[in-house]
Amino acid sequence: MNFYKKILFTFIFCFPVFSLQISAQQKNYTASNAHAHNDYMHPVAFHTAFDAGFGSIEADVYPVNGILYVAHDKKNIQPERTLKSIYIEPLLHELAKDSLRQLKLLIDVKENYKESLQILLEEIEPLQKYLVAKEKINKPLIILISGTRPPPEEYKNYPGYVYFDDDLRLKHTSEEWERVGQVSLSFRRYSNWNGKDEMSNHDKNLLQNIIDSVHYSGKTIRFWEAPDNEKSWKLQMELGADLIGTDKIDELAGFLKDNFFFFEY
Repeated sequence: MNFYKKILFTFIFCFPVFSLQISAQQKNYTASNAHAHNDYMHPVAFHTAFDAGFGSIEADVYPVNGILYVAHDKKNIQPERTLKSIYIEPLLHELAKDSLRQLKLLIDVKENYKESLQILLEEIEPLQKYLVAKEKINKPLIILISGTRPPPEEYKNYPGYVYFDDDLRLKHTSEEWERVGQVSLSFRRYSNWNGKDEMSNHDKNLLQNIIDSVHYSGKTIRFWEAPDNEKSWKLQMELGADLIGTDKIDELAGFLKDNFFFFEY
């Protein structure tokens, strides 16, 4: 069974009963469709992307002595750079002012998911009233766990307001698939396109099939490792990717603000 058939097989047997409130058939792209990759590496973490209207923000975390620290590598951990200080406390402040603002906070767990998630549950407790859950889909904030995460059979061990990022490598039951908040895939699994020349029809069709299949399963999709430039951003939108990831927050925000992108799918 080839890779694409495996994906279709997984979707057929894992079709969700419930999906999050964000439509998988996005037509009008705004900053709410932008994802701040490794957001914490910017001079001003959180607020640069949040103030630009980004709909998704990502932070890598390591558990150390009962605290989640934000860093790209464990050796670079700094005492003052905690998940609580950089993301949770600013979110509490902003959502208290505007509880209608929609946001995904993607927590990329770098090691020891059991310890990391136990700490995370304690640290996000003040945010609970803002968190999307199956019974509370109209809430503004979605917590997504990525990176080193539990296998699907363990999702039930975590509160319903914790969702999981998925990479289509493991099978899910329908109940487990309900706990998947979005699908995130490496662009390089499907194409080595350089973001400058024209993409081959083969690669474009492959990406389109993957996007359509994820949408058919009831989930939204984003790619990482895609070329980070205007041509790539526009191509991803044309194909129907729901979130456009970037390390260039100001550039993507300006691109989306200065252009109107409306696509029929």
